[in-house]
Amino acid sequence: KFVLHLLPAGILGPETVCVIGAGVVVDPKALLDEIQQVEDAGVSVAGRLFISHQAHLIMPYHKLLDRLYEAQNDRQKIGTTGRGIGPAYVDKVARVGIRIVDLLERDKLREKIRKNVEDKNLILSRVFAAETVDVDAIADEYLAFDRQIDPYVKDVSVLLDEAVRAGKKVILEGAQGTLLDVDMGTYPYVTSSNPTAGGACTGLGIGPRRIDHVIGIMKAYTTRVGEGPFPTELTAAEEGINLRVRGDEYGATTGRPRRCGWFDGVVAQFSARVNSVDSWAITKLDVLSGIDPIQVCIGYTDGHRDYKHFPSDSRLLEKVRPVYQSLPGWEEPLTSVAEWKQLPKATVNYLKFIEDFTEVPVKMISVGPSRDQTLVR
Repeated sequence: KFVLHLLPAGILGPETVCVIGAGVVVDPKALLDEIQQVEDAGVSVAGRLFISHQAHLIMPYHKLLDRLYEAQNDRQKIGTTGRGIGPAYVDKVARVGIRIVDLLERDKLREKIRKNVEDKNLILSRVFAAETVDVDAIADEYLAFDRQIDPYVKDVSVLLDEAVRAGKKVILEGAQGTLLDVDMGTYPYVTSSNPTAGGACTGLGIGPRRIDHVIGIMKAYTTRVGEGPFPTELTAAEEGINLRVRGDEYGATTGRPRRCGWFDGVVAQFSARVNSVDSWAITKLDVLSGIDPIQVCIGYTDGHRDYKHFPSDSRLLEKVRPVYQSLPGWEEPLTSVAEWKQLPKATVNYLKFIEDFTEVPVKMISVGPSRDQTLVR
């Protein structure tokens, strides 16, 4: 089992060329550790992995600030992973970030780090009364990354354009989810970037007309890690713990148990709309075996007003209650199902509900964790 945070999943395919775009913030040590992990398993990345020279770097002070901001008692808890992602994007937007290309300009890198550390140390000492960081230690650490990172650095935008023009198959792999999008998601309980389909263009340097099919990947039920509104969340006394155990729902980064709930059709409709989803891939369908009936959310209500569209206000989302429709469940385990036609009738009807409610066809499902447990029609 591989848990990858930075490397694209395609890196495990020996013939696949993989890229990390400018929209990603990169922890160079974490990246090199992941490369070592897959190479130790016999997967070579040489000549197959390329990183945009425009990608921004996560620095040690970003991680420290991330943890300190989250720990402040008077701040709203977001549920950050503490990996420095948010503060790195803050520096990017403030135009003081350090990028991959800066690693390759040794004479300028130390000075850029010095200026950033001076600013961050003021925040650390005056806002948090915390220990400051050492500029020379950080500079020496990051200067040592240049030779290790240099073989992977490339103009990713050009590489992708050439691949498309040559008629090659290009798959753009998103991360996180629609409701974590900094603009479209449940703000402020969001990430610091755009995981929606539009972010693929800005994060990789390709035009929107280059994308000819959008696959929306959804679990057969709903989960969330960290804080934030979750209308269909189930309590421990209901099916929440059952779904968590069945689906092994624990965060890959933090190990935190995921919050679990019924399928939310309102969220699915919203995701289909803002991403222009052409087809769905429904994962973990096997987890629902043995649950009868299965509830699906078809709207929200606050007791005074009904909502059929996803509200943009997180405060409202925390107040609404789901409106459910009951669907028959199925007892049969799905893990040995090898063809679509072998699915129980109730499973087929569940998928048809998703298709009808979202007006998007389901073209792919998974009935287990293995690669050979994915069915395509």
